[in-house]
Amino acid sequence: MRVLVVEDEPALRESLRARLGEKGFSVEVAADGEEGLFAALENPLDVAIIDLGLPKLAGLELIRRARAAAKSYPILVLTARDSWQDKVEGLQAGADDYVAKPFQFEEVLARLQALLRRAGGWATPQLRCGPIVLDTRAQTVSLGGTPVELTTFEYRILEHLMLRAGEVISKAELTERLYDQDFERDSNVIEVLIGRLRRKLDPEDTLQPIETLRGRGYRFALARDAGG
Repeated sequence: MRVLVVEDEPALRESLRARLGEKGFSVEVAADGEEGLFAALENPLDVAIIDLGLPKLAGLELIRRARAAAKSYPILVLTARDSWQDKVEGLQAGADDYVAKPFQFEEVLARLQALLRRAGGWATPQLRCGPIVLDTRAQTVSLGGTPVELTTFEYRILEHLMLRAGEVISKAELTERLYDQDFERDSNVIEVLIGRLRRKLDPEDTLQPIETLRGRGYRFALARDAGG
């Protein structure tokens, strides 16, 4: 998942970058509202974390402009402001949730994961499609109840596919979600990772969980379990 962090406090910004990276996110950061607006409009994102008290362009205005440009990814607001009016303003501007400073990283992570699940139409932290279960909180995957060991990149690809199970996702989009901004990107890696996932999730070649649609991309083909 690709997340944008717009925060002017250097220590907090770098802490979020590092800790979200440890949790498997591809993280982009911006130090002020103008830089954040450019990233919010120009980069493919799954979710954004935006501080309200930003220099150059206020966080509320950044959110309004992103929504006006039809950017629909979830937005989590960070605010040091205590009044309910400020929180309501953020939600009315187009944010989806907020966290008040100071906060614990675990709360930010839980709210991000919940926003991503809801954006994909999932009601619970466990994404269940037939015998394959991906737990977004524990970042584990099992097949028929047996744990499946995945690399960080394999997990990132599978999570993105399962969050949007049934949708066709292009190789270019998967490539964007796989790499951090400063990595040299190689779309051929996607084919290798998809091949590995197929072997790990479907060793008998009976489930066929990931479809290739020539010239269009990939689709996680197993149906979501009812109530998922």
